[in-house]
Amino acid sequence: MVISKINAEHYLWGGDCDGWHLVKAQDLSVIQQRMPSGRGEQCHYHETVRQCFFVISGEMTVELNNTVFVLKPGESLEVAPGQLHQIRNEANPDTEYLVISQPMTRNDRHDFADKSGAKR
Repeated sequence: MVISKINAEHYLWGGDCDGWHLVKAQDLSVIQQRMPSGRGEQCHYHETVRQCFFVISGEMTVELNNTVFVLKPGESLEVAPGQLHQIRNEANPDTEYLVISQPMTRNDRHDFADKSGAKR
């Protein structure tokens, strides 16, 4: 079956960010996401999951172990298990990207709180 945003399982996250499950299996997850300008996810890490973020359109800022990368369309960044990371859209317009995870991230996400206890 051909899958796209039109017929994929859809969900909302962060209030107004979209996700579409293109592949949803225990051993592999491929999600197309849309993140409006000024949005981002919380800083976190995964114990066993390896991820790759691939930008389709717009621009994505990725903070990976305290190093900041700005990804443009056609660029990607791999995040190994245990690496602290956060993605943000600091540009305009919306960014669309793929999140490829192996295995899927269910029950493997750990949000990061700084030394004061505040979540980043």
